[in-house]
Amino acid sequence: MIVDMAHSTVTSHSPEQTRRLGQLIGGLAQGNDLYLLKGNLGTGKTHLVQGIAFGLGIKEYACSPSFMIAREYHGRLALYHLDLYRLDHIEEISDLGLDEYFRADAVCAIEWAEKGSVILPQDNLTIALEHVPGDVREITFLPQGARYIELSGAIMDALKQDREIIWKLP
Repeated sequence: MIVDMAHSTVTSHSPEQTRRLGQLIGGLAQGNDLYLLKGNLGTGKTHLVQGIAFGLGIKEYACSPSFMIAREYHGRLALYHLDLYRLDHIEEISDLGLDEYFRADAVCAIEWAEKGSVILPQDNLTIALEHVPGDVREITFLPQGARYIELSGAIMDALKQDREIIWKLP
C-alpha cells in the first residue's frame, strides 16, 4: 500500500489492505464520527467498513446493507452501516430519518453517500474509493471540519506506524 501524504491518498493493492486501513480508522473512531463513502461498484467500500467494524471491536462480519439500507453492529461504539445505492430520489433518503444514526455513542458509515450529500452533515470524513488499472484502489480522504482534519492526519500517522502490513510510504 502506498500513501501520498500531500493528497491524503492511500493506494490499496488488495481487499485485505483495504480492510486493514478500515481497521486503523475504526481504532481511531470517536462517537458521532461520520464517514461518507463514495465510489463505483467494486471499489472496496464494504471492505473498508468491515475493517472499521473490526477496529471498533465488533466481532460480527459487516455485510453490505444494500437490500436493507441499514445495519447496526455493536463494539466499543455502535456502528451504523448504511447504503444508499438503491435509493434514487433525495426524498427517499430524507424520509430515512438519518439524524437518528448520528449519535455520540456511535459511528456512522454511509456507502453511496453522494446520493444524499445535500442533506448530510457538512462535517464528515468523505472517503472516495476509485478502481485504477492493475486491480488497485486509490482511497482519498476529504476531511470537512476540525475533527476530520485531525482524524485524517491521525490515519496517516497510524499507517506509518502499522506493523501488521508493510506500507510503502513516499
